[in-house]
Amino acid sequence: MINLYGVCFKPYGKVYYYSFQKCKLKKDDKVIVSSDNGERIGIITKIISKNIENIDTEQIIRKATSKDILQEEKNKIDAEEALQKSQKLVTKYKLRMNILKAEYSLDRKKLQFNFLAEERIDFRELAKALASIYKVRIELHQIGVRDKAQEVGGIGQCGRALCCKSFLKEISSISINTVKNQNIAINPSKINGQCGRLLCCLTYENEEYTKCQKCLPKIGENVKTVYGIGKVISVDILNKTYKVDIDGTKKEIKVIQSEKCSIE
Repeated sequence: MINLYGVCFKPYGKVYYYSFQKCKLKKDDKVIVSSDNGERIGIITKIISKNIENIDTEQIIRKATSKDILQEEKNKIDAEEALQKSQKLVTKYKLRMNILKAEYSLDRKKLQFNFLAEERIDFRELAKALASIYKVRIELHQIGVRDKAQEVGGIGQCGRALCCKSFLKEISSISINTVKNQNIAINPSKINGQCGRLLCCLTYENEEYTKCQKCLPKIGENVKTVYGIGKVISVDILNKTYKVDIDGTKKEIKVIQSEKCSIE
């Protein structure tokens, strides 16, 4: 039996799984792990027990100490100062980019900057300037507008905090087909979020819409009903009904979904 520990690096962030053999850890413990961004402090949010002897996964380095936590707090303060300095350098070099966040690795071997830009940026001079000031490895990562929304936060059309900032673990891509699948009018002001991209919440009910659509005809299709042959003029997906025009008379048809779809 082995325990897998789900570790998050920020509230409601993506969960990464690690193992640890030295002792048992519990939920909300702070741990040190190795990541693409160097050593980081994460919080255990999930524990999964697997009935296997060995598993190929990254190991937790150790449980975080009070010294580690103090170091992390200092890193955050220094990273905020580095962010302000980098923004001044962006202005100096006249770069069309917006640096949103700076973050030190726990061991301070690396300083990463996340930025937003509408095009590819030649930031070599900026990287050199930052490396000469901070004497550490500098990395600049271009992020998307969805990532920006997750970093900055805000209030959505529903009047609540943005999903990506409050509870979504991962931001997945959303296609316009999701909108069409739910028979929603393609109005940018209604279907786009604060980031300017399609609303994340469009995916929440999409599976149910797909299920309900299986026995429904498409708008414009000619169908045979108990009233005769007519043309489908509207579809109510969730109520599993559709309206047909039969020689100028509109009739509503209810679809019963079972092993075999039948029409009332």
